[in-house]
Amino acid sequence: MRVVIVTESFPPDVNGVAHCALQTARHLAARGHDPLVIAPAVAGDAEIDAPCPVVRVPSLPLPGYPQVRVALPSRRIAAAITAHRAEIVHLAGPFVLGVRGMTAAARLGVPAVAVYQTDLAGYARTYVGAGEAAAWRRIRAVHSAADLTLAPSSAAANDLAEHGIPRVRLWPRGVDTERFRPELRDEELRRRLAPNGELIVGYVGRLAPEKHVELLAGVCRLPGVRVVIVGDGPSETSLRGALPGAVFLGRSTGDELARTFASFDVFAHTGPYETFCQTVQEAMASGVPVIAPAAGGPLDLVDHGRTGLLVTPHDTDAVTAAVEELAFAPALRAAYGQAARTTVEGRTWAVVGDQLLGHYTEVLGARTAVVA
Repeated sequence: MRVVIVTESFPPDVNGVAHCALQTARHLAARGHDPLVIAPAVAGDAEIDAPCPVVRVPSLPLPGYPQVRVALPSRRIAAAITAHRAEIVHLAGPFVLGVRGMTAAARLGVPAVAVYQTDLAGYARTYVGAGEAAAWRRIRAVHSAADLTLAPSSAAANDLAEHGIPRVRLWPRGVDTERFRPELRDEELRRRLAPNGELIVGYVGRLAPEKHVELLAGVCRLPGVRVVIVGDGPSETSLRGALPGAVFLGRSTGDELARTFASFDVFAHTGPYETFCQTVQEAMASGVPVIAPAAGGPLDLVDHGRTGLLVTPHDTDAVTAAVEELAFAPALRAAYGQAARTTVEGRTWAVVGDQLLGHYTEVLGARTAVVA
């Protein structure tokens, strides 16, 4: 199968869209298919060892958030789809580049699968305090034009259906259970992060307004607790002031990130706008109990009272209370962590990648039936 993946972000970018697009390309190549990636150009000469050819489209950094790059109009998209003789176009988190990919696919008569990954309406509320209706109009336009829309969680699928998006199927994300595992817990690293033996509460993700990492402020004030922040982004400076005593490790990836995850005692995610939340799954694979808002993707991932705790979104006191509940209960933390690991062991990228191939086959079969 010849597949063109049009993605708003791709490594070396570090975010959910980029990671999922990379894993999709890897799985397609591993199964003997022929993927091609179209993605925004990155700054400088940074590149990765991709599993397939990557066509880079000219881009500019997003004002105020240079880690995010926005693709510029380009004829390369249609040309690349044509040259690859694509049988299907995969739109990863379509918003700017993906919209152009959808237009090109429609013009060329190539079926398209759109993968919903970003809560644009939530971002509109966070950054401009308005614009939710406009965001949903854009989402509806591109996803309604696709042959199939794939939602990463039940909450996301419900949101799409409520806003009139047709042909929605559930497609979750995989997790690398070989890389992320409890055995990587590193006592030397723990001593560096918490030299007085404090309980380590970790956050991993972008440091941006929509993530609401400032909700960990109450946790920072708990005696015997050390907050560790992994990631970077435009909110880092303000968060350093808002989270006194927290350790900021910056961006981390690969084996280093896996070792850090496994060395947490508790993982706390604070963002209420997650359509999935891959870091929750990585923490679970690492055998770490999770605290997350009872909203969006975490509702599918965290089994409250078995693998972690779900708390009221936007509530600093609720996050603090959840940490307090686990802080002095090592047996409970261990039980949650073990259950979390067991829960995700069957959610590998190979498993969900094969599910994706099933969705492709469904779309191609429907197109064939129409033609016949």
